[in-house]
Amino acid sequence: MLSNLLIQNYALIETLELSPSGGLNIITGETGAGKSILLGAIGMLRGNRADTKVLWDPNQKCIIEGQFDISGYFIKSIFEEEEIDYDTTCIIRREISPSGKSRAFVNDTPVNLETLRRIGSELMDVHSQHDSILLGSQEYQLQLVDTYAQNSSLLEAYKTQFSDFRKKREAYDRLQAEAKDIRKEFDYNSFLLEELSKARFQENEQSELEKELTTLENAEEIKQKLIAATGYLNDPEQSILGWMQSVVGHLNTISGYNSVYASLRDRVQSCLIELKDVVVELESEGDSVELDDEKIVLLQERLSMLYNLQKKHNVTTVAELLGIQAELETKVSKVLNLDDDLAAAEKAAHKSWEKLEQVARKLSDSRKAVLSEIEDLVSGLLSDLGIPNGRLVVDMQLGKPSSQGIDTVNFLFSANKGIQPRQLREVASGGEFSRLMLAVKYILANKRSLPTIVFDEIDTGISGEIAIKVGNMMKDMAQGHQLIAISHLHQIAAKGDAHYFVYKDHSSDRTVSRIRQLSTEERVLEIAQMIGGAKPSSAVIENARELLSQS
Repeated sequence: MLSNLLIQNYALIETLELSPSGGLNIITGETGAGKSILLGAIGMLRGNRADTKVLWDPNQKCIIEGQFDISGYFIKSIFEEEEIDYDTTCIIRREISPSGKSRAFVNDTPVNLETLRRIGSELMDVHSQHDSILLGSQEYQLQLVDTYAQNSSLLEAYKTQFSDFRKKREAYDRLQAEAKDIRKEFDYNSFLLEELSKARFQENEQSELEKELTTLENAEEIKQKLIAATGYLNDPEQSILGWMQSVVGHLNTISGYNSVYASLRDRVQSCLIELKDVVVELESEGDSVELDDEKIVLLQERLSMLYNLQKKHNVTTVAELLGIQAELETKVSKVLNLDDDLAAAEKAAHKSWEKLEQVARKLSDSRKAVLSEIEDLVSGLLSDLGIPNGRLVVDMQLGKPSSQGIDTVNFLFSANKGIQPRQLREVASGGEFSRLMLAVKYILANKRSLPTIVFDEIDTGISGEIAIKVGNMMKDMAQGHQLIAISHLHQIAAKGDAHYFVYKDHSSDRTVSRIRQLSTEERVLEIAQMIGGAKPSSAVIENARELLSQS
């Protein structure tokens, strides 16, 4: 329930504050006084977009704040899902800066417009001429049926299962499309994989092969040089080792005379030992070098194959070739397992479809069960609203699954006896649309836990006894809901629990819209003026007083 509404710097409103009653609130006023502006401000709290054109003073910030009592309404889960603090008092605030920046808050938590619309739609149901036009939409008609049947849980379960089926079906279709491409490449990928697998490359193989081939191709020269080096160092007749051995002997004979000579002897002795080790390695290397033409050919063939495959795959290392081999193994393996994967994906999609059919049938059965009840109730109300031969037929057909179920709903209407019901937009006039919408809202009122219902001139096109019946319907609805009704009809205005008057104030340099709650006597005068004009007679005033007393 809307307990307080504050509007600052919006359109013709400088400052306005309203604390509506929990029952039927009537808002009246002359044309252009600002009643629609008030509705626009309420729309802002429901997530409507705005810009700087709505600022009364372009240099000041616009603030619209609504305080709602939401105790007894089961919407706490929405607050939890949106990570907003929940309290039985909910405060929604919109701010529009002079620069055009718009901000929204729920319980002082900044929110985006999508979140604001989600919460705002749970707090207020605003009906305007647009909604009457919307009644001609089959999607909206289906929503009305679901609301009356209280299908929220069934519909949520269906949407969850529909989403699951769509994902699984898309996964299967995607796998099928991939399968076609993969199978086209399978033979070529298999050939490439076989080529690389047969090669059995090792990661460091290339550098080792190149080094070994270089050695073999120069084996004769290497062997000659190694033998010559060994001879210089260790020739039996004349060698470096022999000379160094003599040096050690000479220094040893004089080492007793001076420690320096002993140190020199030791250093030469160390060099001698190192050179002897070098000679052993030279001899070993010389013995290991072989002249092997067959091995040279084998190494050349191996490297040639390696170079060709690197060129073929546009890489420069064995590691890259091994990476390509791994990728090819995955692709080929995927094809080999493709039939199993496709079968599993198809089975999952089919299983999800079977579950979807079950949930869809439950939802469809629930809808079907209330159709005749909706038809009877609405047709009966239409008679009370001045369309005695009015008849609503709700035609429901089974169709393909969509996000809303497997049903399509079409409201068919006839206002005259003997005329076959047809689609609303083809036969219903503006006044008939409004009365039909009021009838629908009336039967839905107790099916939804809405704190506030707002009617914007739903009485368009009616008068007299029908207006009284519309007022009585609103009064009845207000027993369980807060209603705010903008009206031009005195019959409806008289039914209000609280009456607010919107007017223009010209006392300052700029015209502003203001609103005030009328006292009992002020209500009598306002209703009398609605009946008989600006200067009602005493008889009209008494008539207005009688209308109020009867309400």
